[in-house]
Amino acid sequence: MKRYKQVEVSETQLEDLVRTGTDLIEEGLKYVDHQKHTAKGRLDVLLVDSGQALVVAELKIIEDDAMLFQALDYFDYVSNNVEAFARLYVSSGIDPKQQLRLFLIAPSFSQTLINRCKWIDANISLFIYKAIKFEDSEDIVPVFSEIEIPGPPEPIEEKYTIEGRLAYITDSEIRRIAEEFLKELPQWKKDKILIEPIKYSISIKVANRVFMYLSPRRNAFVIETYNPEGKWTGFPVNSKEDLKGLQDLLKANMEKRLE
Repeated sequence: MKRYKQVEVSETQLEDLVRTGTDLIEEGLKYVDHQKHTAKGRLDVLLVDSGQALVVAELKIIEDDAMLFQALDYFDYVSNNVEAFARLYVSSGIDPKQQLRLFLIAPSFSQTLINRCKWIDANISLFIYKAIKFEDSEDIVPVFSEIEIPGPPEPIEEKYTIEGRLAYITDSEIRRIAEEFLKELPQWKKDKILIEPIKYSISIKVANRVFMYLSPRRNAFVIETYNPEGKWTGFPVNSKEDLKGLQDLLKANMEKRLE
């Protein structure tokens, strides 16, 4: 068996090891580009996987918790411009309809970073690497190992109810205003208004089309609907007067959903 030793590498060397050793990271993975300039900075490495999904890879030669946030900035930029990247690298066969992936590659990851990853709704993979050199060669060989990201704990099963959503409001007067408003709503369009509790809010539909959400807060609630310019907007309600000032807008939006 050949003798070898682990060696340290520079960031440039690590990029080269990733570029030339894509199959050692994941079968079918291919190199696309590196140090691509973007509005968020320079992307370390771009790859494409065997399913033609674009992969953003962030590399570090030390353990660094900040790499996650830096990588998410790049991930955000590429997500918003994935079709442009597919056109730019047409020879790589990138399918912009495939879910974008994010790789973090470093010699180690803290438990803090690993725990943060489990709460992020993005396709993230973590790879630790070792760079080794055999005694009879000057070549550096990378060894990549994927680190499992644990899933978030299973949520306690909850049956959503209007009463449960309203109970989140701790101010009794505000809660009463919200309760009275929800009782009044069905009179706006008899038999066409549907009020449903959802995870964090109360959905209000007319003819099965949402025109408003009522989102409880501790000492207020927020009415989410379209503003006069047609933009979805949250309007805080701290009093009856606040709610009264919104009713014409809400009724107008309701009528538009019926058109």
